[in-house]
Amino acid sequence: MTRRIAWTLLILTSVLLVLAVVPLGVLLTARERVAFRDDQRAATRVIAAAAEEHLSDHKPATAMRRELRAAARAGDCAAVYDSAARLVAATPCSAARGGEASELVARVLGGHEPEPPEDEGRLLTAEPVGEVRRPVGAVVLARSAAPLDSRITAVWGWSAAIGAAGLGASVLLSVHLARWVGRPLSRLDDSARRLGEGALDERADVGGGPPEVRRLAATFNTMAARTEALVHGHRAVIADVSHQLRTPLAALRLRLDVLAAGARGDTAEELAGAQEEIARLSRLVDGLLAVARAEQATPRPSAVRVEETLTERVAAWSPVAEERGVRLTSVSGPALTAALGAGHLEQVLDNLIANAVEAVSEGGSVTLDHAAVGGSVRVRVRDDGPGMPAEAKAVAFRRFGNPEARGTGLGLAIVHRLVTANGGTAALEDTPGGGLTVVLELPLWSERGHGRPGPRSLPVLKKT
Repeated sequence: MTRRIAWTLLILTSVLLVLAVVPLGVLLTARERVAFRDDQRAATRVIAAAAEEHLSDHKPATAMRRELRAAARAGDCAAVYDSAARLVAATPCSAARGGEASELVARVLGGHEPEPPEDEGRLLTAEPVGEVRRPVGAVVLARSAAPLDSRITAVWGWSAAIGAAGLGASVLLSVHLARWVGRPLSRLDDSARRLGEGALDERADVGGGPPEVRRLAATFNTMAARTEALVHGHRAVIADVSHQLRTPLAALRLRLDVLAAGARGDTAEELAGAQEEIARLSRLVDGLLAVARAEQATPRPSAVRVEETLTERVAAWSPVAEERGVRLTSVSGPALTAALGAGHLEQVLDNLIANAVEAVSEGGSVTLDHAAVGGSVRVRVRDDGPGMPAEAKAVAFRRFGNPEARGTGLGLAIVHRLVTANGGTAALEDTPGGGLTVVLELPLWSERGHGRPGPRSLPVLKKT
């Protein structure tokens, strides 16, 4: 943004300087040429007035020669012609004589006003002696154009200097203005990004920039403070609920265990059923708290090696799978790195593997694989279990969406929340030959900075 503002102001100033300086230079150049011509013609008329006394009034040529000598001292070349275009007197130099001069004299004696030509760096001008319509002679004066060229060069030099100074001042002003506006916005953008990544204590600097930007930063800080208060309040409620629910459930389960120890017959069966309900209620509370924590997750991406994580989770769950007679394997693939919150892929895989191992009957298999697809990493968890009906797959990622779930019905909701919070997607497909395949599309890692530890680990829930 800073560069765009600077370049915009610089281009605008450059255009304005060109539109102002160039016409001014052209105007001053034209004025210098006119002034030079007028001065030359005035000097020519002075010689013509002195020559008229000699040619028309037949007085001595003293005054005429005096003016010719003055012109010679000034560096001009002058020549006086009579009505027959014969040379009467001239300065020592010959620039006022020759072909160009003869043509000027002929036009002047014919009663015309010729256009002064330029001959070898000298400007020629001619004036009639006496009346314009019936002149008794003509005067030709040649003056060097070097002084005029010097003046014109000075005009354009000063114009260029003024333009360069204006352009330099514009550069300094535009850069200062761009930084004044752009830097606070960049800092505000960084603060917004860090807040979005989970740094709830992040605040913007309100001490620099235009008033509008300072007000925007103050509004952002107010929003961030309210967001932090809401999130912390929500977490406090979750902690309180966890404590308030788990404690009485544990006490109730302990009392039922005491009662069941001495119970017989139908009473023992009823107490066993009550114990199962208490255990299910405890798992349900744990699941609700896990979903609530997952919905609060605002992960900061870090580099996660997908193949290593898949291998580690397969190794961790292999004893459980072997105990149930299920073959758990991981297919080798390319070395890919995903951008995920710290520990999130492990939590997702734990829930998916737990669900698959629970669903597959003895002798079945669960396979994990990964591959690069476009700009993402595709991770699949395939099983050859009973699968899931289309109606159940449509609502499986919702909390309690699957009424036929063996467990709490929250595991896939946690998976979906963690994957989408990291910018990925999760979908359910049928495994060819029977079974269910969970397909995860995870963002590839790019160099965006170091990761930050994510939220604490969530419980692993059973089949949803």
